[in-house]
Amino acid sequence: MGDVLLRDLWFHKTEGVVIEGVAVDDELVVVRATISAERAACPACGTLSTRVHSRYIRRLADTAVGGRPVVIELQVRRFRCCERTCAQATFAEQVDGLTFRHGRRSAGLQTVLQQLAVMLAGRAGARLAHALAVRASRSTLLRLIRRLPEPSPPTPRVLGVDDFALRKGHNYGTILIDIESRCPVDLLPDRTTATVAKWLADHPGIEVICRDRSTAYAEAGRLGAPDAIHVADRWHLWKNLAEAVEKTVVRHRALLREPDQKATATAAPTDVSALEDKPTAHPRTSGRLSERVRRQHPTVHQLLAQGMALRAIARELGLSRTTVRRLAHAATPDELLVGQWTGRTSILDPYKPYLHQRWAEGRRSAVHLFGELQQRGYRGGITIVREYVRRLRDVLPHDDPPRKDPSVRDVTGWITRRPEDLNDDQAERLKKILARCPELDRTAEHVRAFAELMNSRRGRDLGQWIERVQADDLPVLHGFVNGLGQDLDAVVAGLSLRYSSGAVEGHNNKIKMLKRQMFGRANFDLLRKRVLLAGRGRS
Repeated sequence: MGDVLLRDLWFHKTEGVVIEGVAVDDELVVVRATISAERAACPACGTLSTRVHSRYIRRLADTAVGGRPVVIELQVRRFRCCERTCAQATFAEQVDGLTFRHGRRSAGLQTVLQQLAVMLAGRAGARLAHALAVRASRSTLLRLIRRLPEPSPPTPRVLGVDDFALRKGHNYGTILIDIESRCPVDLLPDRTTATVAKWLADHPGIEVICRDRSTAYAEAGRLGAPDAIHVADRWHLWKNLAEAVEKTVVRHRALLREPDQKATATAAPTDVSALEDKPTAHPRTSGRLSERVRRQHPTVHQLLAQGMALRAIARELGLSRTTVRRLAHAATPDELLVGQWTGRTSILDPYKPYLHQRWAEGRRSAVHLFGELQQRGYRGGITIVREYVRRLRDVLPHDDPPRKDPSVRDVTGWITRRPEDLNDDQAERLKKILARCPELDRTAEHVRAFAELMNSRRGRDLGQWIERVQADDLPVLHGFVNGLGQDLDAVVAGLSLRYSSGAVEGHNNKIKMLKRQMFGRANFDLLRKRVLLAGRGRS
């Protein structure tokens, strides 16, 4: 019963293997087994042979059990080939599902490491393998990727084309995606017209090409797949329109500021007389220092009246002679509690008017105010500034600071966003800005019309939208419209058909992750194989 259980545990996918014993040797599980088959087939000619040449022990690493590495000590026979014409004189027997030629791992562990390499590659994969009690270096995992057969995906009917950065700002490649299955088809080492056109010519049968508005990809599609329909990606169309809107907002930046805020920037602060430190000559009447001095002063004078010397008094009370001398020379405790620091001026005094002004303008952060004071010559510490800001919060009324003027990016986002996605404050501020600037108001109308046209896929109405924009005095939008005219058929198809290369963006992010996992040891061929294997479900 035990032998059957052990065999099902380790060799349930193989036939003809008999377990002779299992031993635990210092955190290592050793499984001893033999092959029960009487004959084996020659790998060269396929002839069955029963003539045993020799026997030896193969040590195969296997998946861990209970956090302990496993080694299978398999007794293997070497046979003589009975075919005289065969060039293979002797050969070692193999067990399907367990061994392979020149392998030091079981077939199961080899498959696990291959999947681990495809998912994590170098150092990350090696760390996970170590956690799984399997010895595998990052170089081993990369070699396993190189040895995997390269997948040959079928030519897609709808192809997505986009670029990705091999080295951002320097080298770029091209990724090809099957839009219908959302699987990567291939990676090209550059994004030139000739490379993409050659790939398209070598893979006939592509009916639709989804791409951005790059002229290189447009020309490659016309050369390599002249019969294919070109579809401009809707994401890139909206991105180009948003860039045109941003340029328009920049031209009218002065109108973004709300007029009713101009006076609040120079508003005078509330009365700050309560914050001023008034000089005083009165002694302290509370605090630990006052209590200690008022307790020690009469004691010292009583001992002096008894004829004791200052040194003896210091020993008696556990005080220093300097302290005893000061107490002895003072007629009353109040003389010691009115010192040279009472009512002193602060290093912050010259900068307090500036702090009051900035407080009225809405600047309430002590750290920011400290940085501004340093630029104006302040040489003190931040603790004094923090204490004064705390006092300002206590004395001055807690009015809300003036609302910050919207930036160009804010207004651009409000115009190009769905109206229902704006909160009440954003919608109200945008309404006021559009009322102050007729050009932005007309721009917003055109943007909403284009969004409705794109969402409802009414590409046939694009010509009417273009005519309305051209009839309006909006130079930046005219430039956007002229760009659409240079690739009008692809734009109309992109606004009409359901196809879009949005899946390419997700694979671009996956490529970035795969590149980071290579830790500088990646080359293009290795990266390409990882992307194709991961996309085809090997991971």
